[in-house]
Amino acid sequence: MTATVKETWSQHAEVLERVLGLEIPPIAIRFETELRDGAEMFGRPAPEPAADGRTGAVAAGCVFWMHATGRTFTTAPQDHANCSVGSFTHGLIGPDEVLAGGDVETLLKVGWMTPEAAAAIPRVPDRPAGITYGPLTSLSEDPDVIFLRVNAQQLMELTDALPELLIEGKPQCHIIALAYGGRPAASIGCAVSRVRTGMAPTEMTVALPAARIEEILERVETAEDILDTVSQYATEDAHRFDT
Repeated sequence: MTATVKETWSQHAEVLERVLGLEIPPIAIRFETELRDGAEMFGRPAPEPAADGRTGAVAAGCVFWMHATGRTFTTAPQDHANCSVGSFTHGLIGPDEVLAGGDVETLLKVGWMTPEAAAAIPRVPDRPAGITYGPLTSLSEDPDVIFLRVNAQQLMELTDALPELLIEGKPQCHIIALAYGGRPAASIGCAVSRVRTGMAPTEMTVALPAARIEEILERVETAEDILDTVSQYATEDAHRFDT
């Protein structure tokens, strides 16, 4: 019997969690070409706008990562609008709009980034009608991106498995766009996202292209076998120094 979409992705999630030893379950991100009837929307009202008119359902799109471990929901473009950078990386606004945001103006003013760097940030090329987030185990349709929150050892294991894995810095959210385009990428995080999400100082993030998941899982499992052998050797060799 052919596995359903949900069963298939649940199996993929189980492998990721088991092999990498993830403490936080992987989530799925799907860019919607249209908002489907009956889709469960995020549903949180926006607060009063900032002086430049920005507001949204949450402080930044990266906050949706935190909610998506517990339920599946779809966001509308305006739900992301409080963070100009995140709206840009997710294809929701263009280069002129991102540089006009009061939040980006502040970041540029203090030297956190340059206008050239801001305009060159990777982004999803096509404007989505909405973005769906949820546990990888709960999908009824294929995702575009698989998103992981990892520690240093788990990132080490992924870099062994995926030598092409990009290790990026700020802004944290642009790794979603890289994975959407087919390139696995990790981020050490950024100050803006860490404050808004409340991520632990020890956490980093990884975005994987969902279309490559079977290849990626095979490589991760192979790398894990090698690392287990190397770790066993190192452990046994270290016993010579026991006192």
